[in-house]
Amino acid sequence: MKSGVAVPAATALLGLPQTAAEAQTSQSPNTPMSTPLRERQLLDFGWRFHFGHANDSSKDFGFGAGRAGGFQKSGGFLSPSNLAFNDNDWKPVNLPHDWAIDLPFKNDPALSSKGSYPLGRDYPETSVGWYRRVFDVPTSDAGRRISIEFDGSYRETMVVFNGYYVGHHSGGYDPFSFDLTDFALPGSPNVLLVRVDATLSDGWFYEGAGIYRHVWLVKTAPLHVKKWGTLVTSKTQPGEAALSIRTEVENRGKNSFDARITSIILDPAGKEAGRTTSTASTVAVLGERVYEQQVAVRQPALWSLEQRSLYRLVTEVESGGTVTDRYETRFGIRDIRFDPDQGFFLNGKPVKVKGTCNHQDHAGVGVALPDALQHFRVRKLQEMGCNAMRTSHNPPTPELLDACDELGMLVLDETRMLSSNPEGIAQFENVIRRDRNHPSVFIWSMGNEESISITETGLKILTSMKQAALKHDASRPISIAPPPAGDYMGKGGLAVCDVMGYNYADPQAEAWHRNNPKVPILGTENVSAVGTRGAYVTDPTKGTVGSYDPYTTTGRASAEGWWRFVNARPYISGGFVWTGFDYRGEPSPYQWPNISSQYGAIDTCGFPKDTFFYYQAWWTKQPILHLFPHWNWPGLEGQEIAVWVYSNLDRVELFHNGQSLGMKDMQRDQHLAWNVKYQPGAIEVRGYKDGKQAMTAKRETTGPAAKLVLRSDRQEISADGEDAVVLTVEVQDAQGRVLPITENEVAFKATGPGQVIGTGNGDPTNHEPDHRSSRKAFAGLCMAIVQSTRSAGSVKVEVSSPGLTGATALITSRAVKFRPQVPVWEREVPTGTGVTGLWRPTAEADAVYTFRQNGNTLTGSVEAAGGGGVGPGAGGAGGTIEDGKVDASGLSFRAGNTTYTGTVNGEQIELRRTGGGGGRGGRGGAPPAETGPRSAIGPPPDGSDPSFGAGGGGRGRGGQAPAPLVLTRASR
Repeated sequence: MKSGVAVPAATALLGLPQTAAEAQTSQSPNTPMSTPLRERQLLDFGWRFHFGHANDSSKDFGFGAGRAGGFQKSGGFLSPSNLAFNDNDWKPVNLPHDWAIDLPFKNDPALSSKGSYPLGRDYPETSVGWYRRVFDVPTSDAGRRISIEFDGSYRETMVVFNGYYVGHHSGGYDPFSFDLTDFALPGSPNVLLVRVDATLSDGWFYEGAGIYRHVWLVKTAPLHVKKWGTLVTSKTQPGEAALSIRTEVENRGKNSFDARITSIILDPAGKEAGRTTSTASTVAVLGERVYEQQVAVRQPALWSLEQRSLYRLVTEVESGGTVTDRYETRFGIRDIRFDPDQGFFLNGKPVKVKGTCNHQDHAGVGVALPDALQHFRVRKLQEMGCNAMRTSHNPPTPELLDACDELGMLVLDETRMLSSNPEGIAQFENVIRRDRNHPSVFIWSMGNEESISITETGLKILTSMKQAALKHDASRPISIAPPPAGDYMGKGGLAVCDVMGYNYADPQAEAWHRNNPKVPILGTENVSAVGTRGAYVTDPTKGTVGSYDPYTTTGRASAEGWWRFVNARPYISGGFVWTGFDYRGEPSPYQWPNISSQYGAIDTCGFPKDTFFYYQAWWTKQPILHLFPHWNWPGLEGQEIAVWVYSNLDRVELFHNGQSLGMKDMQRDQHLAWNVKYQPGAIEVRGYKDGKQAMTAKRETTGPAAKLVLRSDRQEISADGEDAVVLTVEVQDAQGRVLPITENEVAFKATGPGQVIGTGNGDPTNHEPDHRSSRKAFAGLCMAIVQSTRSAGSVKVEVSSPGLTGATALITSRAVKFRPQVPVWEREVPTGTGVTGLWRPTAEADAVYTFRQNGNTLTGSVEAAGGGGVGPGAGGAGGTIEDGKVDASGLSFRAGNTTYTGTVNGEQIELRRTGGGGGRGGRGGAPPAETGPRSAIGPPPDGSDPSFGAGGGGRGRGGQAPAPLVLTRASR
């Protein structure tokens, strides 16, 4: 679901900008030009990052220390929330950002399942990160509701805005938001501070750390569509679709409003396909109202795996003749159902679910994937024949669902926490409300392999979860991935499932179906088959597993064993292979130095393994002929090598060094195999279809490495600072054959408007950093991800390796209109003569002195921590510079109620302060003069307040002269 931004102007009664000059303008269906009363701006660029500390407050910016370490008072929440805070030593970052992949690997068994990165209670110095972002809130935003939306942050997230604690979210995968309206300062710079604590875990696999998904700033009128407040469902019949539309409107204004809803349907070409307007209903102050509408669409274009037809619902909220909100929802019209005898149907046609489970990390970037990489991963799975994804074991990023909608991939959408506690229910409700309009989502999952699910307690929990889900969407079935490899189907809480899932239990599923023939079945997790890309010998010393499928075993470990079973039984709707892509963590079957799994049909980079081609042969209609292993086996001359073929052709003939070793018939859903005595040279297969040779494939003994070949998955990208391209390097011999065994270090260099943001090679034992411009080639391959900048032009990517001929690729970065985003705020740095510029104290982090010298006159401002003054956090020592003078002996000026005098010594200024103070009890003022002799016992004769000092006539704490300040020039 996506939010629109264009709406007609509203009246001052609604607390909205009244002129087009107060906001941007764009097109509306009702008027030629209008004011965008709803804005959804990307807040990804221009952040600063610094590590904190999970245990030591002195290394965590004072959080949790003493009487001023956080929640004691409202406002002034820690020094980094001050505008004047010096964050020069904070690292500039853009979002999405995963700090974990920059950490060094640790040989700690406790970290193995999480990828061997130092996160957790034993690593407090790398388990907490702080993010800081400054941005302007325009004066025209006064009266609007302003909120911040996080698509995902791992794992405990605390948000502070302009020094005010706003809220906390627990959980690393579900989206969350906070209302910033009351704390915002329209017309001024605003400081957003986010603390992310990755000490605790949600899962047992690599999860990353930090703000690893997009962040958005959303601005609306007080009367607006609620977040995720629309739902479109459809019932289809020949020539027509009946749409049911639910719209939730909330009123955060000071008055009640009579509001009506106009719903406009736009077809895939952008033409109006229907509209309806409700009657007006009252929305109370701080209240909500739900509107139900129906629209008929003639000759609808249905969403399917082949034709990804996407409609848009445009929702307009109107009150008193004024449109106050315009909200866009993308959706698809399609029909889904599960049949207990014939499996899954999409738009009335049977579709076998050929799915894969996938975690969300990728080589080079961890879990902080550019949106383009989501599309890359979906396309790679589709190339294999995969038509469905399970989001294991957590809600996905919205951009993955966008890619599935656009490319045609079904999604089993899974929540992380199986619980009916408030947090668990909120997580499940959030994912359903956010994702319910995606046509790709065809089933919800309440969790994964929870032993509690098969108990009576599990029945109560899952019943509550299902009831909560049905409040928000009753158009899809609800299921769960149950405990693995047991006779659990239908027990305990599993009884509430609309579709019975099963994990690694094919024989049990068959038996259960015989006894429960009226309940549909879907394999929710299948085939934990391990294998290393390019490896054909299982060698624990090298961390490799041979790529031959153990087809004689059950489907628990065999791709062929599982698919032969499932494909022969139409009542099984299909299933989800564990996994599509390799992922960090769970380094089965080995531990250190292995750091990533080997379950995938595709490695962490996106390079296919041999099993990929088994699925491709039987999951697609294109002719496939895949031959393995490689033919470089020095020292094994005369020994037998198992030669396998994956193909969907009729017959295949194998040749070794030109001699036929026989022709074999290809059986459905199986493979072919020969044992061949090794001699260097070549093995070749010829495939036949309908009696004619259709394809050939060959493996040859290669020569030494001679050159690099560079290939790009796309030739053109958008110059928006977000788009990215995947480049693959092959290490080839002089005849252009990819070497099967390589150790060549490959360097990547990008020039022009692009940059290398990560590299990888798919080796489960490789410990090279991801954010590095070089990588060893593994089994002949490595890759890099290059991201665009915001400038158009030609990106030149060069690869080189010692002793090899290099290669070059040119990528066109095309100028595009940026999507709406929050501009990066930078403090103005004045330029000129003398002391003109920015200055910061060497011993105080929270002060900035802006000087402008014109002859002997000094103007500018002082920003300092406290309340009032210039910008957030300015105090009694801050404000506009008055009576400023500069001469040969030094300078003097007044700011607020503090007077400054000082001397200039090259690139340093020493300042002395008098006055200032303020605060409780007038602390900081000069003490009264003594008026008489001092008594041996009695009050101080000067009348001083002993609570601010030692009393007895001394100046004490209240009268001490502030220490001199030493200023040095600053760049920001």
